[in-house]
Amino acid sequence: MRSAATIAVAGALATGLVLSACSSGEQTTGAGKPVAGQTLTMALNADPGNLDPQFTSLSITKQVDAFLYDSLLNIDGSGKDVAGLAEKWEGTTTTAKYTLRKGVTCADGTPLTASTVAENITFVGNPASKSTRIGVFVPPGAKATGDDATGTVTVTAAAPDAFLVRNVGGLHIVCGKGMKNRTLLKQGSDGTGQFKVTEVVPGDHYTLTRRKEYAWGVGNFKADQPGMPDKVVLKVVANETTAANLLLAGQVNIAAISGPDKQRLEAQKVFSRSMGTPLGELWFNQKPGLPTADLAVRKALTQALDLAQLGKVITGGTGKPTTSMTVPGTGPCNDDTVTGNLPGHDLDAAKATLDAAGWKPGAGGIREKGGTKLSLVSYYLTNLGPTMQSGAELLQKAWTELGVQVSLKAVSTAEISTVVLAGQGTWHTGLIPLTTSLPSQLVSFLSGPTPPGGGNFSWIKNPEYDAAVAKAAKIAGADGCGDWASAERALFKQVNVVPFVNSTVPIFAKGATFELNDGVDPGSIRMIG
Repeated sequence: MRSAATIAVAGALATGLVLSACSSGEQTTGAGKPVAGQTLTMALNADPGNLDPQFTSLSITKQVDAFLYDSLLNIDGSGKDVAGLAEKWEGTTTTAKYTLRKGVTCADGTPLTASTVAENITFVGNPASKSTRIGVFVPPGAKATGDDATGTVTVTAAAPDAFLVRNVGGLHIVCGKGMKNRTLLKQGSDGTGQFKVTEVVPGDHYTLTRRKEYAWGVGNFKADQPGMPDKVVLKVVANETTAANLLLAGQVNIAAISGPDKQRLEAQKVFSRSMGTPLGELWFNQKPGLPTADLAVRKALTQALDLAQLGKVITGGTGKPTTSMTVPGTGPCNDDTVTGNLPGHDLDAAKATLDAAGWKPGAGGIREKGGTKLSLVSYYLTNLGPTMQSGAELLQKAWTELGVQVSLKAVSTAEISTVVLAGQGTWHTGLIPLTTSLPSQLVSFLSGPTPPGGGNFSWIKNPEYDAAVAKAAKIAGADGCGDWASAERALFKQVNVVPFVNSTVPIFAKGATFELNDGVDPGSIRMIG
């Protein structure tokens, strides 16, 4: 598993903005013998957009990039760091050192050098680069140097990072040509990954060709293993029912299905692996001047919701209550920071909260303050299955009873990227799952610079959170989990974000098998017949 942060976009980003980390569990097994020389077709529930791995926060794009790029470290099933591009590593909260494997080459055949890796890290750590991976993988201001003779990369952080070695180790590394000309990466690739891009038809499909010399994958990976596909076609199929039909007909080999169609696939005992991910997260846009910048409004909106019922609706009754902002079991910190720390469901209390804040019922029952109506635009992702619309409608109903005018807007992955992440539009609330494995990966989304200069897309300003983060960042690894938990509780005290349900999303396969590693692990795919 590669450590990650992504915004959910697939029936799984579903993890997708979804920021992403996942866990896997076997549901059914595949039967058959490995078949060589095949083409694998995998359904994507949205177009991945810009493929540059250092300029995306979408898990659907990270899934595509997993075929094309490698990172210095990988994470095994027990959560431990294992070799990626680096064979050795060490570090503290302020420094990290990696020694590269020998023999790693880029897609064009040129050797990967330590200086190129260092250039990647310094680029992402420079705020002027405006990489979306700053603060997620590379701390702001971090710099790196590379010694090509020894193959070592040394990283120096400008401020302490509790998980520096793992975070920097998770960055997808771009090769030299791509670093010099990033336009090559938007619909192409320049990485050390197992595959390279050979054809792109935006909105329809992406064709990748396997590099048969690739021999540095996760675990005991060998260059020539039976059943590896020679080509991969990533086909954009937005409708889950269509994807399920294509899978059963043998026209698609892999598809994530989170909605009702998963039941008929499970009934036929189709091969599957499951991915645990946050699905129910309510975000408030706290940009100054918006009504949701007011704590009283955020508190009242939350009090008006039956979060348990809302969670049942958007997960089809299969979800589990969220206990933290990170996915349990994917990192060292697993404190329950949510239970008992969010406003409870009480419509009368919600009305009283708004009354006390000066939001009084006006014409048509819509609350007003200073002549301004309490009118909200609420987003939900279309890529997360049909239950998200039902959840959004339930949310609208509850808030209408509170006296709030609510306009629902179904948004695509592209719109989330431009309107929410890039700050180019107006929104007030959104059901936008953010998936991470480490609490430090959340920091750039929950504090600091706002779009377009930073990743704090909901304009959160929480001094108590910032203080707890500053303390936790100075403590290496799990020893700081108590302070990270305090930071999360500070968020809920101010109702900056409301996480309420996690979902298990099955990924199905026919004519192929695979394992999960922060999404489908390309190196594990085997064609069977």
